Amino acid sequence: MSQATMTRNAIQIKDLDLYYGEKQALKKINMSIEEKTVVALIGPSGCGKSTFLRTLNRMNDMIPGVRIDGTITMHDEDIYNKEIDVEMLRKEVGMVFQAPNPFPKSIYDNVAYGPRVHGQRNRKILDEIVERSLRQAALWEEVKDRLKDRATGLSGGQQQRLCIARTLAVEPEIVLMDEPTSALDPISTAKIEELIQELKQKYTIIIVTHNMQQAARISDRTAFFLNGELVEEDKTERLFSNPKDQRTEDYITGRFG
Repeated sequence: MSQATMTRNAIQIKDLDLYYGEKQALKKINMSIEEKTVVALIGPSGCGKSTFLRTLNRMNDMIPGVRIDGTITMHDEDIYNKEIDVEMLRKEVGMVFQAPNPFPKSIYDNVAYGPRVHGQRNRKILDEIVERSLRQAALWEEVKDRLKDRATGLSGGQQQRLCIARTLAVEPEIVLMDEPTSALDPISTAKIEELIQELKQKYTIIIVTHNMQQAARISDRTAFFLNGELVEEDKTERLFSNPKDQRTEDYITGRFG
């Protein structure tokens, strides 16, 4: 693989199949995701988009009976290779979940948690990481005077931005987001969307969303999933204005889903 291709693609998926026991949940997914882009995954409930998202940092490993065929390549290496350090993979491919899930610790300790797990003990460096991550998550100005307060006392929108800061603290390359605004009010949603636009300068962001207006607003590319298949993936503007597949058009015009 040429250096140009390596710097362009954050992750490549080839012939990916996933089974929950006998049930096939993903069918022959092929996709390349360029670095420093926002990719939205859309489709009706149960179509496989969250399952697909979780394959990218091996979260599905935790589910009994899951079998995966095909390859997912990052840095020229298949992430399902038995030699892969899964903890290091999850450091490079971070995850923000649907509901904010701060630890029952202080705001500071939430953000410092990952760096500490990976061996960082220097208080001065931890202070710098916490401030930098909270600034990146557009939360520093709101919490800088109460870093010792419990994170669970923050509002829902602040908690979600804290979870983003916690993900960024270990300096991932890719950030996965599974419907990160579905539990938030419109003002908090707007802040997260604005934040995603800023973060793509440094990170590759892959986001599952049920909100097609959100996908249109924030993503560079959109992938439409249906019944475990990747029906279509294209530049967002083109996919919404001129989809190639009739099923995509039927979904985005509200005929089903």
